[in-house]
Amino acid sequence: MKDGFVRVAAATPDIRVADCVFNADSIIRTIRIAEEKQVKILAFPELCLTGYTCGDLFLQETLLEGAKAALAGIAQATRGMDVLAAVGMPLMKGGKLYNVAAMVQDGAVLGVVPKTNIPNYSEFYEARHFARGNEIPEPIELLGEEVYFGTRMLFRCVDVPGLVTAAEICEDLWVAQPPSTGHALAGAYVIVNASASDETTGKEDYRRELVKSHSARLVCGYVYADAGEGESTTDLVFAGHDLIAENGTLLAESSRFENHILFSEIDLGRLASERRRMTTYPAECRDGYVTVEYELPSRRREELLELNLTRPIDKAPFVPGDPMQRRKRCEEITMIQAMGLKKRLVHTHSRQAVIGISGGLDSTLALLVTRKAFELCGLDPSGILAVTMPCFGTTDRTYHNAVELIRQLGASLREIPIRDSVTLHLKEIGHDINVHDVTYENAQARERTQVLMDLANMTGALVVGTGDLSELALGWATYNGDHMSMYGVNASIPKTLVRYLVSYFADETSNEALRTVLLDILDTPVSPELIPPREGEITQKTEDIVGPYELHDFFLYYAVRFGFEPRKIYRLAKTAFGEEYHPDVILKWLKNFYRRFFAQQFKRSCLPDGPKVGSVAVSPRGDLRMPSDACAALWMEQIETLVP
Repeated sequence: MKDGFVRVAAATPDIRVADCVFNADSIIRTIRIAEEKQVKILAFPELCLTGYTCGDLFLQETLLEGAKAALAGIAQATRGMDVLAAVGMPLMKGGKLYNVAAMVQDGAVLGVVPKTNIPNYSEFYEARHFARGNEIPEPIELLGEEVYFGTRMLFRCVDVPGLVTAAEICEDLWVAQPPSTGHALAGAYVIVNASASDETTGKEDYRRELVKSHSARLVCGYVYADAGEGESTTDLVFAGHDLIAENGTLLAESSRFENHILFSEIDLGRLASERRRMTTYPAECRDGYVTVEYELPSRRREELLELNLTRPIDKAPFVPGDPMQRRKRCEEITMIQAMGLKKRLVHTHSRQAVIGISGGLDSTLALLVTRKAFELCGLDPSGILAVTMPCFGTTDRTYHNAVELIRQLGASLREIPIRDSVTLHLKEIGHDINVHDVTYENAQARERTQVLMDLANMTGALVVGTGDLSELALGWATYNGDHMSMYGVNASIPKTLVRYLVSYFADETSNEALRTVLLDILDTPVSPELIPPREGEITQKTEDIVGPYELHDFFLYYAVRFGFEPRKIYRLAKTAFGEEYHPDVILKWLKNFYRRFFAQQFKRSCLPDGPKVGSVAVSPRGDLRMPSDACAALWMEQIETLVP
C-alpha cells in the first residue's frame, strides 16, 4: 500500500445454481486466497451466492433465507481480514426483492448496494423478480445489525489515503447514465461491478472497451467480476470475463470459459494526480451520499510491507509496445511534426529551410520531417539547405552518414567546416584550445547555430531545430547554441521515441541506400561530437555523461506527467528495470535527473516554438510553467533517504 498502490481482485468462483452453502464455501475460499495476496478490494459476480440463473426460484423463501444465512457465514469468516468483498445476492426489503452487492469486511456487512437499472429485454427478464433499488441510502436491519441500503454509498478505508470504493451491478455500467459516474464525482477512486454478462459472439470486445473507456472517463480504477462456469446453461453461457482497468488502461484480463481470481494493483496516487491536473474534473460533491468508514485489522503489519507489483510497468512509456500500434503511432507523430512545420513555412512565406545535419539521430529525424513538410507544401526538397559543419570531434562515420542522408533525401548539401573559425574565436577570448572544457565544447555549438542563422538570413529561409525532449529536460543543449532555432520539430519527442521514429522511416522506405544509412545512424552511439575522437572512434558518449536515456525518459514521464514523488519513481524504475540496472545505478541517475531538471529550467523558459505530439512537453507555452529559479531541495532531500 506504499506509494498509493492498492491490490484489487476480480473473482469468478465455482458455484452451483441455488446451492447457497456450496457457493458460500467457494466464496470464502476465494476471500482467503485474496487476503493472503494482500488484496484490499475484491469483486464477485452478480448474484453469486445463489447463481444468477435461478429464474423463478428467486421467488422461493427458502432460497432467500438460505442466501442470508450464507451471507452471515461469509461475514463471520472474514473476521480479522482486510479485504473488502462485494458479494452478489438477492435480498428482500419492504416486501420487494432486490439484486444487491453486499459489502463485507472484517466480520461485518458494511452496507448493501442495490442494482439501479433492471434489464427486461432480449435474454434478460430481471424485472420479473427484482425491483429497482433506491439511490438515497436508508438504514435497514440485516443479520441483526443496522446497515445502509442504497446506491449512493462510499466505503472509505481510513488507513489508506484515497482508498474510497463504490459499487454498481452489471447493467448499471451499460446504461447512458451509470451510477458510477455519481460515485466518482462523489470521491470514489475504485468502482467494483458485480456482473453476470452472458457470452455472445463479439461481446467480449465490446465489454472490454466499455470497461476501459468508462474508467478513463471517470479517472478511476474499475474492477469487473463476471459470472462463469456453474451458472445454468439452459439458454445462456457465462464465460467469467473478468477485467481490471485504470484510467483507460487495461491492467489485467482473465481467460474466458474458466473460473479464476484475477489480480492487479490500482495506483491511487496516479488517479488523484490526474483528477487534480484536469481542471474540468469537478470537485467532489457527496450530496445524497453516505460514507461508511472502515479500518484494516492488519494495518500495523502492513506498514512494514511493500507490495510487490504485478501490474505492468512499461520501461518505455513514450513508446507503444505493440509493433502495429507503434507503427501507427510513428506515422501519426511524424504527420503532426510535419504539419506543424508546414504551417510555419506557409505563414512565413518560406520556400526554403536550413538545418544542421550531424549524422546523429535527432538531426536525421528533423531532416526526414522537414522533407515531409516540403512535400505537404508542394515544395521541391532541394529547397532544404542541409548543412554539415565538421569540427574537432567529427568522425568519418557520422560525416559520411550525414552527406549520404542529405543526398538520398534530395536536399541541397552545404559543407562549412568550422574548425578555423572556432580556433580563432577561442584564441581571441584567450582560451587554450588544448583545454577541452565546457567553453571549448559550447564554442562549437554556438558557431554552428550562428552559421545556420546567417545562412537563413541570406536565403530567406527558416532554421529548423533538431533538439529533442530528453535533451531539453536535462538541459543537454548549449544555451543559444543548438538550444535555439526558428521552429523545433523534435521539441516534444523523447530520445527513446526518436530512435523508433527513425527506424520507422527505415522500414517504410523503398530506397535501399536510404535504408542503409538510416540503419547505420541508428547503430551509431549518441554523441555531440565536441571532443576529438580517438583513432577515428567517438570518445564522447552522451549516455556515459548524463546517464541512459531510457532511464531519464522514464523519470521524465512520471515526474512531469503525474507529478510523482522521487521515491515512487524510484520504486517503479526498480520494478521496470530490475534486470538491466542495479538499484545503485538507478538511484545515481535519478539524482542526476532531478539536479539537472531543476537547474536547467532557464533554457526551457525561452524555447522556440514546436509542436506538442504526446502527453508530456516542457514548453513554457504548453505543459510546463515552472520558475527558472525553483529550488530542488525538497526533491533531493527525499532522494537522499532512498536506500538501494
